[in-house]
Amino acid sequence: MPPGRGWRDGGRPRGGEPSSVGEVLQSLMTERVLSQGLLVGRLAGRWVEVVGERLAEESAPARLEAGTLTVSATSGGWGAQLQFLARDVRDRANRALGSDAVKRVRVVVDREASERPKPL
Repeated sequence: MPPGRGWRDGGRPRGGEPSSVGEVLQSLMTERVLSQGLLVGRLAGRWVEVVGERLAEESAPARLEAGTLTVSATSGGWGAQLQFLARDVRDRANRALGSDAVKRVRVVVDREASERPKPL
């Protein structure tokens, strides 16, 4: 990489006029990774509504990429339950988001997820 060029600066030279916070945020919002992360954050905040109180205690939305919502479950049993309900989870997640961003639900077991603090 040539000097003065950052990894994600689009080839623009550094320096010049500083960008406003609004410009930086607008730029970040157009990046697919951040926008997908925001959707997962919105889902996390409404996860009880999407899967119900008991399943929400044992699972969490982990990421959303190319229409696939990856859901982390605390055990194989809870993962099987979520997989069985995958269509309902997809439909409810899309209702919670107000879009059809979720095309598929993929469940993974993450035993460490049960030790993480849950969102309030």
